[in-house]
Amino acid sequence: MSREFPIGLNPPDWLVRNLRPQQAAPLNRAALARAALAMSLPLAVGLAAGRPAYGALASMGALSGVIGDTADAYRMRILNIAVPQLFGAVGVTAGSLVYGQGWLTVAVITGIALLSGMISTIGAVSSVSGLLLLLNSVIGAGLPLPGAWWLTPVLMTGGGLLVLLFALLAWPLRSGVPERAAVAATYRTVADLLSVSDGEDDEAYDGARHAVTQSLNQAYDLILARRTRYRGRNRELTRMLAQLNAITPVVEAAPAVRLARRAGKPLPPEVPAAVLRIADAVETGYTGPAGLDLPEPRNETGRAVDHALRHVAEVATAPDVDPRGIDDRLGRPAALRIRTARAARNVVLSANSRRYGIRLALCIGIAQALVSLVPVPRSYWVALTVTFVLKPDFGSVFSRALLRALGTVVGLVVAATVLAVVPRGWWDVPVMMVLAPLVPALTPRGYGFQTAAITPVILLLSDNLNHQGTALLLPRLLDSLMGCGIALVAGYLLWPESWRTRVGDRLADAVADTAAYVELAFRPGAEPAARARLRRRLYRDLSVVRTEFQRALTEPPPTGRRAAAWWPLVVAVERIVDATTAARVRVRHGAPPPERAEVDQVTRQLRELAEGVRRSETLVAVRTDLTGPPDSVLEPLRQEVAAARAIASPH
Repeated sequence: MSREFPIGLNPPDWLVRNLRPQQAAPLNRAALARAALAMSLPLAVGLAAGRPAYGALASMGALSGVIGDTADAYRMRILNIAVPQLFGAVGVTAGSLVYGQGWLTVAVITGIALLSGMISTIGAVSSVSGLLLLLNSVIGAGLPLPGAWWLTPVLMTGGGLLVLLFALLAWPLRSGVPERAAVAATYRTVADLLSVSDGEDDEAYDGARHAVTQSLNQAYDLILARRTRYRGRNRELTRMLAQLNAITPVVEAAPAVRLARRAGKPLPPEVPAAVLRIADAVETGYTGPAGLDLPEPRNETGRAVDHALRHVAEVATAPDVDPRGIDDRLGRPAALRIRTARAARNVVLSANSRRYGIRLALCIGIAQALVSLVPVPRSYWVALTVTFVLKPDFGSVFSRALLRALGTVVGLVVAATVLAVVPRGWWDVPVMMVLAPLVPALTPRGYGFQTAAITPVILLLSDNLNHQGTALLLPRLLDSLMGCGIALVAGYLLWPESWRTRVGDRLADAVADTAAYVELAFRPGAEPAARARLRRRLYRDLSVVRTEFQRALTEPPPTGRRAAAWWPLVVAVERIVDATTAARVRVRHGAPPPERAEVDQVTRQLRELAEGVRRSETLVAVRTDLTGPPDSVLEPLRQEVAAARAIASPH
């Protein structure tokens, strides 16, 4: 029988959240195999050629490729792996040119850190590119590299491109399969949402709704990014985009299903089952009769679900779709020229870009200056640790520093066993084939797990470069702890960006956008497509807000305590959007529309709430008096707004 800690000895909630493993998808066996082959093959070739150091450098490049091998679509893999490799080649070249140059090395690496931090704010690919640019420049500046100046970038880039080559081998046979799988996965999350909508578990419903939002975002990003290249001419992509658009009315009906269930009108089990059958048809590319077996609807919600499902079945199994009827304005990437100009403008003019670049440059400058003044073995590990930890777009800096230290300790235990027991030489190849797959296997579990997996791999490769064996262990631990300390002090404590600035303003914007959505939802003559686009954008923004709050919850007080106090308001705003959508669905299928005064009252209350959130760092008292006809479709919405405003009041 489990026992609780004595009073006062229970670990704080923020620490428990940091140490709890993240839920991960099933293992990607193909990614594990790619990691094993791409990281062990260069090592074997180097040993066979009598140049184990060259093989180790190529394997280091392969490691960065394995870390970036996270995309499902093949074209996205090219961007995620190839582009960062080019930045990494520039970084290691620049670093090697200033190796051993004293304060010139410090100045150059600090300048690269500034540039790396600024370009990291553009997007996901640029973030990884900036990371690899700085990491490789630190390696080049801190490690004597074998061969000519051009050899190391060629070897490291070649190792990363080997991962890309293995990832693209199945492209001719599986073109379009990842995109279809993403659409089908979205349909399955919608089926789960409908199932939990018919239950009483609010937490399960909130989780299922969030899963639908994430799945929709991922699927739209994959398909719209690929569609840009074809400019709407590809029939398969047009069909998949139509399938994604078609599921939107079913998602909109889910809140109405939940309200109907509370009123004693449960959803027939045939409905989620039908969505699952359609998902199978989408994934296999089936075209033909859908074979729906749905009961006769008996109320407005039932009619909405029945109508939406029959439309979905028709679109999902249609052999062809007219591209002129496809709405992809929300989320469709602009032309490459426009995106490049926009990114360059953001790097130069964005205050957030400059602020992060200065933070990173300050920390790297301190690390480089410290190891220049104090003799530190393997000193480049200090700056490497700072680079990995100080990535706010990857999570809380405080959490990453904590998990980096813990993961390094665990990884060093594994590395100590390997370096002490395994003789240097050909035995490194089978050991690498065992250790390398742990990187993609453990990375989804959290940053600490990733660090624990990467540490023995890096030390094994480093041993092939400098032949120091277990003598690497203690310097690695000390350097990692020094790097974590620099990141915490100079990159976290000395930059008191308030929790309200990072999270509160974004939540306030979401509440204001919710008010605009309520207004548009019941505006006579409003375009249905405009409502759908605004609702989808609002859910996407709320997903970002939820992620920011979850990061804040992992930080110690006062940040974590404030986030915990405001977290229920995030959930409440999501439920307001749901209630608005449910009311709109009921009106569309026969319920009397609300009076204009009712809509104005709700939107006014939401805008007041948004202003209160924007002005306050702590909970403030607000009015919760909302009245109206009890039989109105807006009554559930008024209850949710009143609940949200009550949450924003001190208890």
